[in-house]
Amino acid sequence: MADIEILEQELTGAVDNAGDEAALEAVRVAALGKNGAVTALLKTLGAMSPDERKTRGAAINMLKDRVAAAINARREVLKSAALDARLASETIDVTLPLRETPAEAGRIHPLSQVWDEVTTIFADMGFAVAEGPDIETDDYNFTRLNFPEGHPAREMHDTFYFNPKEAAGSEAGEKPSRLLLRTHTSPVQVRTMLSKTPPIRVICPGRTYRSDSDQTHTPMFHQVEGLVIDKSSHLGHLKWILHEFCKAFFEVDNVNMRFRPSFFPFTEPSLEVDIQCRRDKNEIRFGEGEDWLEILGCGMVHPNVLKLCGIDPEVYQGFAWGMGIDRIAMLKYGIADLRQLFEGDVRWLTHYGFRPLEIPTLAGGLST
Repeated sequence: MADIEILEQELTGAVDNAGDEAALEAVRVAALGKNGAVTALLKTLGAMSPDERKTRGAAINMLKDRVAAAINARREVLKSAALDARLASETIDVTLPLRETPAEAGRIHPLSQVWDEVTTIFADMGFAVAEGPDIETDDYNFTRLNFPEGHPAREMHDTFYFNPKEAAGSEAGEKPSRLLLRTHTSPVQVRTMLSKTPPIRVICPGRTYRSDSDQTHTPMFHQVEGLVIDKSSHLGHLKWILHEFCKAFFEVDNVNMRFRPSFFPFTEPSLEVDIQCRRDKNEIRFGEGEDWLEILGCGMVHPNVLKLCGIDPEVYQGFAWGMGIDRIAMLKYGIADLRQLFEGDVRWLTHYGFRPLEIPTLAGGLST
């Protein structure tokens, strides 16, 4: 059996010295292949006697198994070493500066940017964000907001109504509340007052819908409304909030504001708000000049609205305001045509859009 032991030493030595998988495969073929050394030994068994064949065959097969096991073990070691080498060569030092600016994919739409800016400003003042469904009832959209029967806003030419149907669970003879696409985000104020106990401080951003379409109006647009209900809230608080918002949003040190009497069914008294500006060619600059521009409406919440929402007007009072997100986005970023906001032109979005990682913050800047 000396030749078997010598051959095993030679083969295991060759296996151990194999530097890569290609060299190891060459050793395997030389040992166990069709013309390999171990295979040659097996071919000699045919010329032996039965007793010799039995003893010799067992020894050769054991040699074959040990060599195969050594090859498999060496293969795993080589694979692990190759993987370690590859990982070491492909490691990226993330602390090094970029060699070049990476390609940017996509832009944040100006409306999404302004939505985040408005939310950031009011959140810093302590306001929560309230949301509601786009499909509303006539009751929440009009009745509980003190809109009288026959008001123009209730008509088909101003509001998108759904086909009337019997409301589930309505009593006999009771007229069901008709569904519609909300014309403002004020129903969210109603839902908030019905579900929460004062004090209440919320803003209500969202999509709204009106049957109107021309150069300055679109059937779908965006609004943000604010609501404060407390025992001692008054117009002085409202003026301060709007003044601070305009300074932060338009990123100016100061802006003069003018409050004019107006009328809304859901507020009493009602006010229109103008801000100081200067029109310079095709630009509007805020915080300077002698011109005025109306940007929003506001007022003290009407006592009837408080009653219809389950709040005692003898104990609580509040104020509310509303403005168009589309409108203030156009004013701040110089967008000339309202329709461009909804056309989906990638070239326009590349120009007016914002980089995805530029999150608005009051500390770092809203629109940097």
